[in-house]
Amino acid sequence: MRREVLVTATVLSFLLAGCASTTYDAGKSETVLRLQRAWVDGKQVEYVSTDVSDPGAAQQNGINYVPRLADAIPADGRKSLVERVYKFPKGEQISVFPSAPAPAGGANTDATYSPLWRLVMVTWLKPEKTRELKSEEELLAAEERGEISLRVTNIVANCPIVRAADGSRLAGSR
Repeated sequence: MRREVLVTATVLSFLLAGCASTTYDAGKSETVLRLQRAWVDGKQVEYVSTDVSDPGAAQQNGINYVPRLADAIPADGRKSLVERVYKFPKGEQISVFPSAPAPAGGANTDATYSPLWRLVMVTWLKPEKTRELKSEEELLAAEERGEISLRVTNIVANCPIVRAADGSRLAGSR
């Protein structure tokens, strides 16, 4: 039994090492993803979108349709690893995330950050008040004043932040 555990651990470490490899082979292993920007506490971050639980959003954005991502939303309201991302469906501005890694990479100290986001659609109710909102606090205050409405969806997206607000980047990104 002990030998089986050792073999399993060894195989798992090789698999994980392959996923975390920093080896770079130009032209053979590089993938280019569309870089997007979002606000976090008044500062811009950069992220990539790879997967979403909605087939229409997947088609529209050219990313993987992953219906199982919606399973990350707890049915009983318990704590989960899904955070909210505030999207402006009419394109009035870039998204707003409530958290980001600080710094990006293995030294992250923000325990609230997760790359899984539950989409919240933001609609301006008072077009004359439209302005750029740069934090979750600004969004919630605008909702309280009746300037916007927030509609929580059951759509979950995987959008890891690759450049944090402090300018730090994931290893290998450029």
